[in-house]
Amino acid sequence: MREQINDFTTGSIPAKLAKFMIPILCALILQAMYGAVDLLVVGWFGTTAGLSAVSTGSNIINLVVFVTAGLSMGVTVLLGQYIGEQRQERCGKVIGGAVCFFAAASIVIGIFMLIAARPLAVLMQAPEEALDLTVLYVRICGGGILFIIAYNMISSIFRGLGNSKLPLIFVAIACVINIIGDLVFVAGFHMNVAGAALATVLAQAVSVILSLIIIEKQKLPFSICKEDFCFNDEILKFLKVGSPIALQEILTQFSFLALCAFINRLGLDASSGYGVASKIVTFVMLVPSSLMQSMASFVAQNAGAGKENRARRSMLTGMAIGASIGVFIMLLAWFKGDWLAGIFTNDKTVIVRAAEYLRGFCPEAIVTSVLFSFMGYYNGHSRTVFVMLQGIAQTFLVRLPMSYLMSIQPNATLTMIGLAAPTATCFGIIINIVYFIYLSKKLENRKVKGM
Repeated sequence: MREQINDFTTGSIPAKLAKFMIPILCALILQAMYGAVDLLVVGWFGTTAGLSAVSTGSNIINLVVFVTAGLSMGVTVLLGQYIGEQRQERCGKVIGGAVCFFAAASIVIGIFMLIAARPLAVLMQAPEEALDLTVLYVRICGGGILFIIAYNMISSIFRGLGNSKLPLIFVAIACVINIIGDLVFVAGFHMNVAGAALATVLAQAVSVILSLIIIEKQKLPFSICKEDFCFNDEILKFLKVGSPIALQEILTQFSFLALCAFINRLGLDASSGYGVASKIVTFVMLVPSSLMQSMASFVAQNAGAGKENRARRSMLTGMAIGASIGVFIMLLAWFKGDWLAGIFTNDKTVIVRAAEYLRGFCPEAIVTSVLFSFMGYYNGHSRTVFVMLQGIAQTFLVRLPMSYLMSIQPNATLTMIGLAAPTATCFGIIINIVYFIYLSKKLENRKVKGM
């Protein structure tokens, strides 16, 4: 049974971490392309107002996506811990409870987004020219939110089992369908924002349906019965782990929504430029994000098996890998930001504003790899409340105040607004180092008492 699950408690840390991380990174790249294609095709075949609408609407949709991904991280961690403890008999109940919970949540969220699309767009200070298009984008994506949430839940289950290849297959399917849909609806039928949103929903729906077919043919290392699909006590366990992560994501995404609103006040060119830059930022953040997801699964197994030293070495290995790659990404964003922006639009003013933001943001490629490795380590230990609190501190003590102050200057530049992100991250690293020292002493004392 155990050989059917990736065992992270033995063997070379760099080799096993890289082997597990690469499919996650590839999946995130495809997921980023998935979102970027909408903006790219609208930028080339739609309107500037459509570009702003997709940018603003995507921020609203991302709030839902990241919150549900945070909750599903609880499923990943819980499964990983059960596997590390060799209690696979609990896995079926975790999965059954997760299916029921996320199905109910998707219905509630979908109804809310259909009703609240316009108030949300107004709250985001969407430019007047793009307001109706933003509402349209949010409503269409909101109507298909069930499929978006289902994808995140399915992926979290397999990452918890140490299988990062199937989520890669699922997102690859979605990416291909989305590209075809965008080209047909936006470039072919000239449906602008509506076409981009329809392509997104269609791609997610096809991906989920095909993923269920693939899963049915998989030989799982445990059994799942009909009785497992109910609101059971495992839901409370994974929500206990996932809720702090989700709350942190809510607050973090609200900070990005606020940042988008600050920039929207600077006009349509700034709004569209930031929209293009934010898609590039998504790619900049891929390595840190894949590190955090990998680290949570890796550490959860080792913590469950009582191998704390190996869990720490995993975290340090992740930091070294991420920061090394981050140097290259930072230099690319700094010196070639205009070239990167030119991939998404041929509007020269928008390109200039996008490159302007990237120059301030690009140090984030290095420092976030360090921060996210810390966060993955703590998530793997179920220390998600701390992860939430440090995220709140970064957001409300540094990122938002600095972004706002930079945006109200007489000659406000997107470079200074962009610099708020790496500044907040450096503040977060300091907090995490202090907590790491505290947690290490606590775990060591517990080990001594246990002996």
